[in-house]
Amino acid sequence: MINKKSLWFLTLFSLILVLSVYYITMPSDLLLTNNSAYEEEVNNSNGSSPVIKESELLVAMRVELEEERSIKKSDLQGLLTNNEATAEEKNEALEELKYLNFLSGQEESLEAKIKSEFNIDSFIEIDGNQITVVAIKKEHDKDLANKIMRSIQSAYNEKIYITVKFEQ
Repeated sequence: MINKKSLWFLTLFSLILVLSVYYITMPSDLLLTNNSAYEEEVNNSNGSSPVIKESELLVAMRVELEEERSIKKSDLQGLLTNNEATAEEKNEALEELKYLNFLSGQEESLEAKIKSEFNIDSFIEIDGNQITVVAIKKEHDKDLANKIMRSIQSAYNEKIYITVKFEQ
């Protein structure tokens, strides 16, 4: 017979799993909304352009990456709580959880570094020794891309493959 703790765990885990699947299968068009009517209203009301804090594209990319990682984390946490898993499997799952949290912190710190050095909003994804940077800027500037790559590389001792894309 299942005890109450196990029943609660299964219920909450099922709920999280269902919500994760829902958000992953949801079209990304819903995450990107058009605020042009709102911007026009703000422009007309006070005569100045609105301050846009962050691109909707960056938000959508962050949400997508976070959803992927949260699914992976929930799978790893399920492995940690599995009584049939070996100690070695649990240790590997714990190390991978730590690594995922480390990656998130690294990405946030690199985004903050780009924001402070170049005053550009960006999205950064680290995958092994590859780093993808999506910067929000109208012009595609090769010199700026090189400076961003050098700035990111300076944070690492080993050679990292860095790509920079400019989006509007």
